[in-house]
Amino acid sequence: MWWGSTAPTCAEVNAPAAPRLSDAWQEMADGVRLCSRIWTPAGEGPWPVLLMRQPYGRAIASTVTYAHPRWYADHGYAVVVQDVRGRGDSEGTFSGFAQEATDGSNTLAWLRRQGWCNGRIGSYGFSYQGLTQLLLADGDQLPDALAPAMCGLDERLHWACSGGAHWWALGLGWGLQLAAQGCRRRGDATGWHRIRRSLEDGSFLQDGPALLEQLDPEGMARRWFTSDPAEPQAWRCHQPPEALWRRPMLLIGGWHDPHLAGVLELWRRARAAGGSPELRIGAWSHLQWQGGIDALQLAFFNRHLKGQHEPTAAEPLLLQSLRDQHWQPRSPEQGSGQHWALASNGLAAVDSQEGRLLEPPDAGESQAVVLVHDPWRPLPGRGGPLGLDGGLVERSDLDQRCDVACFSGTTTDGPLELLGQPQLRITAAADQPGFDLCVALSVLRPDGTVLQVSTGVARFLGETCLRPQTRLVQLQPLLLTLAPGEQLRLSIGLAAWPQIAVNPGDGSQPCGGSGPSHRTISVELQLAGAELSMQPMVGAN
Repeated sequence: MWWGSTAPTCAEVNAPAAPRLSDAWQEMADGVRLCSRIWTPAGEGPWPVLLMRQPYGRAIASTVTYAHPRWYADHGYAVVVQDVRGRGDSEGTFSGFAQEATDGSNTLAWLRRQGWCNGRIGSYGFSYQGLTQLLLADGDQLPDALAPAMCGLDERLHWACSGGAHWWALGLGWGLQLAAQGCRRRGDATGWHRIRRSLEDGSFLQDGPALLEQLDPEGMARRWFTSDPAEPQAWRCHQPPEALWRRPMLLIGGWHDPHLAGVLELWRRARAAGGSPELRIGAWSHLQWQGGIDALQLAFFNRHLKGQHEPTAAEPLLLQSLRDQHWQPRSPEQGSGQHWALASNGLAAVDSQEGRLLEPPDAGESQAVVLVHDPWRPLPGRGGPLGLDGGLVERSDLDQRCDVACFSGTTTDGPLELLGQPQLRITAAADQPGFDLCVALSVLRPDGTVLQVSTGVARFLGETCLRPQTRLVQLQPLLLTLAPGEQLRLSIGLAAWPQIAVNPGDGSQPCGGSGPSHRTISVELQLAGAELSMQPMVGAN
């Protein structure tokens, strides 16, 4: 085969003036062979290469969010999509992120030995495919430019947990998807159908942990769910080669994506190491990118792999405003800096209009608000970064519940911009040794609808729950402008099922929905000194 593969199988399709399609195999040092699909441009090479390494099958090629590889081949790139070890047609055993550093470096070296590669390599992909770009074992074999999207290095903080709580629905859904692929690979049709049915009928929310234990006991997702979010030492935090931080990097995040904290940390670390990363954060969820980033990504690779520059220089930082979707040259180190006190006569959980957000110098009344969590009817989680329905959602029905305390700001008489990470600091105590604070920030519109724009959760376990202490809840960062006549609203609840598991109230780690042993939990929110503030998304270096 003309590309130098030693594989016994390949397929090549030729069409006039069309890219060519091939499958090729690469043998690793331990004898395991990895399979890649290769699209090469029409005509004679060599060409710069775009590499994606992913676990979902090379034929899919992340077309859920990206243009098909042929589009990039039509623009002069050889595109290589590789099945990672133990996935698709590649040999070996899949063990998640831990396996990728050595295989990634070996793949880069292998590509540079191919006659159709001109030695210049870019890498791209989101989620798992984003992190594979960063997991490399050899500092001498690095991509010349990389575009990781929606990923992070810390498996605890960027992949599995928020505020000390496991991502329940998202984490189980993804873990079971990987487990189903394992069933398919080993011919376990019964196991595959069990997983598929549980995802379709929603029973995975209760049965998911048992399915993972039975069908993927050594899997990465099961390890996450059996690890304590409060013990960082039990989790992996990956470290790329130091030189990678200074390579041209295009970082992609979404306001409604659960991995946004990971993208922001990548941006911070690249800058701290002397790199000049480009950053785009869109009004996107994990799978909905509203037109995609392919033109942006192509221009980035053209600059750094081909030396082709646009007439006007690309903005290094662009953030897309929620709702109006305008792109603005703003930095994550900036923040709009507002502060609000919380005030109520004690009825903020009974009357959604009674609680107030007050701007300084108003201190507000200091009466407490008591919330009661009934495990029979836990407060639902909706939208946001942890929702299976991720994104902006209407939540006026949730705010009408008496287990939600609402605090609304004054009606704006002009545009009000919010930029940064919303943060709630409040003193709270429970009557049980375990409770959650689940917070939403919304826009209350003149017609009475309530548009949720950001959410955050924090979990507290142990005897300290019984004592009044300052509790901190960090919400998803945002860029948002309130229109004249709108109000900001803060909503505080004690559950967000099934985004996070329902807290049993006995001090143990939550592990599912409500059960017969779950306790009713009362939480007193002390409003004296409570504050909602807009903090920078990233601290200045």
